Amino acid sequence: MSDTLANPAPSAERLHAGFLVLLPRIVTHARIYFRDVRCPGRRDDLIAETIGVAWRWYVRALSAGKDPADFPAAFAFKAASHARVGRRLCRADSAQDALSGTAQRRHDFTVQRLPEVESGVEGNQAIDALADPRTSPPERAAFRVDYPRWLSRLPQRDRLIAEDMAMGEGTKDLALKYRLSQARISQLRRELHGDWRRFHGEIE
Repeated sequence: MSDTLANPAPSAERLHAGFLVLLPRIVTHARIYFRDVRCPGRRDDLIAETIGVAWRWYVRALSAGKDPADFPAAFAFKAASHARVGRRLCRADSAQDALSGTAQRRHDFTVQRLPEVESGVEGNQAIDALADPRTSPPERAAFRVDYPRWLSRLPQRDRLIAEDMAMGEGTKDLALKYRLSQARISQLRRELHGDWRRFHGEIE
């Protein structure tokens, strides 16, 4: 008896019903897995990509006589990991595209959006460096290289706080967001400023 007769292809109804059972687990895992992605649009895209990849793999697995419902956590993790590294359902991210996650991971840099207007928050180095007309083009170019390198040296929480400070978020909002006191946020602002200056050799 052929493999096709021994393992007939599951019906569309069975595939749809079975995948719907797994879908909440996949979505929940993806939301947790991508919780550190700051851009809501990119985070939603990654979650959607995870669902798409999971569906394709689910169909293949059932056709091969395997049921992902027997290992849902591993299945959801693998799908999210696949989307995380830039492997898409239709095409992979280009390592030459500065906006792609693959390029940013491979070449160790980050891309972030600047506010449309100056917030007036003291110590907003990203805005000051890029918007100040007194900053020369070479200095701006150096900043675009040095800033991601400096961020990569920080612990994850401090890196996120530093990025939020650079985006202009105030002390009170940061304290609420990271569940810290306003005094601690102010202290971190000074510490990060000092670390940035040491990174450039301005102070020892």
